[in-house]
Amino acid sequence: MPADAAALQSDFVSFLDNAFHRFGALEPDNHVTDVTDVAECVGGSTGRKLRMRARYRHHSPELPEDLFVKFSRDFDNPRRDRGRTQMDLEVRFAILARAGLPITVPKTVFADYHRASGTGILITERIPFGTPPVEPHHAKCLDYQMPDPLGHYEALLSSVARLAGAHRSGRLAPGFSEGFSYDPARVGVGTPPVRTDAQRSDSVERLARFGERYPGLVPERLRSPEFIRRMLSEVNAVAAAQDNVMAQLTSDTDAVALCHWNANVDNAWFWRDPRGRLRCGLLDWGCVSEMNVTMALWGALCSAEPHLWELQLPRLLAHFSAEFEAAGGPSLDPSALQRMLLRYAVTMGVTWLLDAPGYIETVAPDLDGRCTRHDPRISDNEVARTQLLMLTNFLHLWQVSDFGELIG
Repeated sequence: MPADAAALQSDFVSFLDNAFHRFGALEPDNHVTDVTDVAECVGGSTGRKLRMRARYRHHSPELPEDLFVKFSRDFDNPRRDRGRTQMDLEVRFAILARAGLPITVPKTVFADYHRASGTGILITERIPFGTPPVEPHHAKCLDYQMPDPLGHYEALLSSVARLAGAHRSGRLAPGFSEGFSYDPARVGVGTPPVRTDAQRSDSVERLARFGERYPGLVPERLRSPEFIRRMLSEVNAVAAAQDNVMAQLTSDTDAVALCHWNANVDNAWFWRDPRGRLRCGLLDWGCVSEMNVTMALWGALCSAEPHLWELQLPRLLAHFSAEFEAAGGPSLDPSALQRMLLRYAVTMGVTWLLDAPGYIETVAPDLDGRCTRHDPRISDNEVARTQLLMLTNFLHLWQVSDFGELIG
């Protein structure tokens, strides 16, 4: 199995022909005859990626020619290479998805993963972003450039809910009932940092100074002296509640189902059906797993615009609950979902997002006091804009939450 583009490029045609036959994507009398238009795709947070075009002896509408190749490894970037284990579950999901799913996912023509080394490769159809009826790709944390954000998130949550509900009802292929049990060691962005109480308090103080230096980046209510004092008084108790929150999530079996872990709009594609209804397909299934749907909801909504959280959260959760039940899942109370979502998001934010200000200043060192998040220094920097918006959403949820609700 080739671990990177160089290994694959050494014999494109032979490898793809053999791999597609072994995977069952090619009929015995059909063959890959040529590979063209090979180019690296920049982006993502883990392994390297390519796009290419394959030619076959016999054309078939079921056999994609425009292909997307994803490697688990990035040997030139240790930070990205650490995410190589995310492909383990993604490959298993891709193999099982050939039996059919109640949602739309990219067609897979080859998938393999070597667990001992973390080396894997996934080859799928390439989504034709920007070619009607498929909309252009929507970048993460730029929803203010996307038409009808609410409609897009409803379509997105419909897909997340339909898969989860079908899984809870037992309607998926038998293999989906094994191998996807929730394991925090496999579903996450890394090992959580260990901090003392004093270090967490220092992080809140640094956040306050960040808001003072860049008032256009942090809404006034989220950098007010009153809220800073509240965070300082609560931060360590919220951190201490994390294990209890996770125990509550995993014990609520009605809400535990197979979910996409990171269904942001940049991990989806959208189109309108003949009746004009917005539809959504989901891609990038790294870390797909059984989990409490609350975790999937945060994964889908963490990069939404703040006003969506402020004005539309009850509507979105009611929509998700209805779709989940219609797909065969048990009835979920949207109000209970909202309480657990806030609790999960704030405890996770205390772990992962309190240090975002320092990270933002590192990747965007030329900021000044006039900068807003629409400034190109932020909006054109994916790391800076995603860290800033997720920080803002986390702080908003903390501010609107009751302390007793947060710590359970």
